[in-house]
Amino acid sequence: MSSKMLNFTRVEKSMPDKRAADTRRQDFGEIYDDYSAAAAQDQAGRCSQCGVPFCQQGCPLQNNIPDWLKLTAEGRLEEAYAVSSATNNMPEICGRICPQDRLCEGICTIEQSGHGTVTIGSIERHITDTAWEKGWVKPIRPRRERPQSAAIIGAGPGGLAAAEQLRRKGYQVTVYDRYDRGGGLLVYGIPSFKLEKDIVERRIRWLEEGGIQFRFKCAVGDTVDLGDLREQHDTVLIATGVYKARDLRVPGIGTKGVSAALDFLTASNRLGFGDAVPAFADGTLNASGKKVVVIGGGDTAMDCVRTAVRQGASQVTCLYRRDRANMPGSQREVANAEEEGVVFEWLSGPEAVLETQDNTVRGVLVRRMKLGAPDASGRQSPERTSETFDIPADMVIQALGFDPEDLPVLFDEPALTVNRWGAVRIDFKTMQTSLQGVYAAGDIVRGASLVVWAVRDGRDAAEQMHLAMKSMAETNPIAAE
Repeated sequence: MSSKMLNFTRVEKSMPDKRAADTRRQDFGEIYDDYSAAAAQDQAGRCSQCGVPFCQQGCPLQNNIPDWLKLTAEGRLEEAYAVSSATNNMPEICGRICPQDRLCEGICTIEQSGHGTVTIGSIERHITDTAWEKGWVKPIRPRRERPQSAAIIGAGPGGLAAAEQLRRKGYQVTVYDRYDRGGGLLVYGIPSFKLEKDIVERRIRWLEEGGIQFRFKCAVGDTVDLGDLREQHDTVLIATGVYKARDLRVPGIGTKGVSAALDFLTASNRLGFGDAVPAFADGTLNASGKKVVVIGGGDTAMDCVRTAVRQGASQVTCLYRRDRANMPGSQREVANAEEEGVVFEWLSGPEAVLETQDNTVRGVLVRRMKLGAPDASGRQSPERTSETFDIPADMVIQALGFDPEDLPVLFDEPALTVNRWGAVRIDFKTMQTSLQGVYAAGDIVRGASLVVWAVRDGRDAAEQMHLAMKSMAETNPIAAE
């Protein structure tokens, strides 16, 4: 065992420096600095190199975390990057936005022993940021080119991961996306203070340099037909994600000033790109000077409250029907939001949106909740009490999660089967849909989830698509040439 490891009793846990709340409230820059090389080595050296690495088990990608921590502690960053990128298609992104506190870091052995977790996410980010800076991230160059091709519908994390994996095997890959940029929710849903957009754009350019083609502003079912893609390509992957916002079912929800979370976040991110955003310009999606109430307790809600702060809202309140311990979002993000001045009303559910005579939001009627018996997920269910109160508001943002769009209708393909929630049905062994040669992965299959799960699903789907195309070539070698 290297003498640089097992230092958790001598070296205290230390996150990268974080900008002061008063400073970071003024812009959309990332709030954490990078580690210095020495700090990254010291923090990586806190790893206990467990015989059974729980951190690896807690990672959907099964990243070889102890291995690249050891290499980092020894100053062997190029090797650490090789190990990290072998199982993760975008480690610099996951290092920034994964909720490590409830994944790898949450079950770190030394965290359980009271010494404070190894800062896995920040070290992962440091490794890959250094790799980009040093030129270690080389364009994809397959050992041989294959004539077969794959279409990827959706340029989000799942689609991008699948595209990379297939291109590495030499397939001709085209990514189709209805938006004008690649990245999906990485660019339009996640604010820049968590993930600056040039990091995603750099990854897209790198994929293009490796031979992957992108067709933006190309909506399947409108610009191009799914049937045409099936004829043009040997396999097709549906990796569209889920974008349909869930609505509250309370009186006044149609009042002027009530917005969906993704509309609000997309407007803010587009503004950061320099795009014209009419709904921001006319004030509809601009929180400046407003009392803002965000309803929800997940990571999207945290993105909304912190964006509203940066837009200059006069007051930002987050309503969540359970308590802090039972919220689904990252506790680290809650702490960041509190530092930035967000007020949390725990055990509070919206009863109605209050409106003025001209149908404009003036507040939210809130019902105080209490926790009852656990539900099927194991969390205690919220129950109504008799207590109500009003919160003044000029803007209400619904951050209640996302559902799948109606893909059989959107794609004009009724033979594409979905489950009762609208997610695409697949054979989980082959990841193939009800349509021969058409696969699906990511949120459109599992429902709204984490970026790291989309990457995992994209990798798994790519492997199944490879096996199918390899079988086709072996069965009919002439047609495959």
